[in-house]
Amino acid sequence: MDKLQSFSVLMTLVLTCLTFPPTWSQTASTETNPSDWTGTWIADGTLFSIAVTVTDNEFKVDEVQSLGFVWSAKLGSVEGNRATIEVTYLGATALIAAELTGDGTAIAYAATCLPAFMVVCALAKDRQAAFTRIEN
Repeated sequence: MDKLQSFSVLMTLVLTCLTFPPTWSQTASTETNPSDWTGTWIADGTLFSIAVTVTDNEFKVDEVQSLGFVWSAKLGSVEGNRATIEVTYLGATALIAAELTGDGTAIAYAATCLPAFMVVCALAKDRQAAFTRIEN
């Protein structure tokens, strides 16, 4: 995978423009435990990985392997099988939404990204990233 593809996948998680509202899975359970989210997650097809911790419905994301990108995330929230978190990268701020899609898998996309004219927002528009939990 070349750098541009890795960059696009990363941006899908980390920041992006106002994108399509996803259709949340009708089959995914809305009853989840913090342990369903907590662990190390890797973006499929990349080495980009994050550590997720959920405590009292607060969703915390920390860098494990950022591929050299410098980003920050505020505390997010979890409601059932859905989570949201605000992430900042290179002057852009995105609201990232994620949904558990199965045992140890999730899909993430950016619900919003401002300012919308930022290149990073444009690159990630209408994109999503699949994640797999590699450690609990």
